[in-house]
Amino acid sequence: MTTDTNTDAQYENYYVPAQSKWPIVGAIALFFIAMGAGSTVAGLFGGNGPWMLLIGTGILMFMLFGWFRDVIHESMGGLYSAQMDRSFRQGMSWFIFSEVMFFAAFFGALFYARIIAVPWLGGASNNAMTAAVLWPDFIPGWPLVKTPGGTETTAMGAWGLPLINTIILLASSVTLHFAHVAMEEGNRQRVKLFLGVTVLLGWIFLGLQVEEYVHAYQELNLRLDSGIYGNTFFLLTGFHGMHVFLGSIILFIIWLRVLKGHMTPEHHFAFQAGAWYWHFVDVVWLCLFVFVYIL
Repeated sequence: MTTDTNTDAQYENYYVPAQSKWPIVGAIALFFIAMGAGSTVAGLFGGNGPWMLLIGTGILMFMLFGWFRDVIHESMGGLYSAQMDRSFRQGMSWFIFSEVMFFAAFFGALFYARIIAVPWLGGASNNAMTAAVLWPDFIPGWPLVKTPGGTETTAMGAWGLPLINTIILLASSVTLHFAHVAMEEGNRQRVKLFLGVTVLLGWIFLGLQVEEYVHAYQELNLRLDSGIYGNTFFLLTGFHGMHVFLGSIILFIIWLRVLKGHMTPEHHFAFQAGAWYWHFVDVVWLCLFVFVYIL
C-alpha cells in the first residue's frame, strides 16, 4: 500500500493556541471600565467611580500588553500558516463589521432624536396639544441648546478644533497608506518614518480632543448631562476617541515591531489589520464631523 505524498503536501498544519487567560482578564477590565464610567456620571459608590475607571483601564493595558506579546511570539516562532492568515483576515473583517454596527446604533439614536423625538416634543405629528400644555415655550431644533426642562447649553462649532482634527486624522490615513506601500516594497526606512508620523498624528488628535472637551465643559456648558444634544455629542465623539486611542496603541506596537525587524513584504498581516482599523476610524470621524458638528 502506497501513500500519495502529493496529496499529503496540500494539507497544512493548523496551529491551535493553548487556553488563554487574556479573554477573562479583558472581560474584568471592561467590567471595571463600565462600572467606573457609569458610577462617575451618576455619582454612585461614594465617589469611587474614577478609581474604578482607572483600575479598569490599567487592567485593559495589562491585557493588551500580554495578549500582543503572546501573539507576537507565536508569529515569530513560525507557528502560523496560510490558513491561519486567512482565519485572521476573516476574524478582523467580522470585528470591523461589529464596530460598524456599534456606531450605527449611536448614529441611529442621533437620527431618531433629531428627526422624530425633538420634533414630537415641539408638537409635530399629533402632539400639538401635548406640547402646548406641557412645554408652551419649547422651541424644537437641532442642536437642541435648550431642553423642555430648561437646561441650556451652546453648540460646538465645526470650524475650530473639529476641523483641525479632521485634517489631522485624514492626513494620518495618507501617511499610513504610504507606510503600507513602503512595507509592500520592502522599504523599511520609509515604513518607520510614515508609520511613526501616523502614530504621532493620532496622539495629537487625542490631545486636541481633550482640549475641545475642556472648552465644552468650561465655556460652553456643553456637558454629558446637557440634554439629548450633550448625550449624543459626548457618546459619539467619546467612543470614537476611545477607538483612536486603541488604534494608536496598535499602530505604535506595530511600529516597535518594525524597528525590531519584524514583518516582511510577504507576511505583515498585523500591519494590514491595524491599517484597516485605522482607516475605519477615519471614516467614522468623517461621518461624525458631518452629522454631529456641521448639520
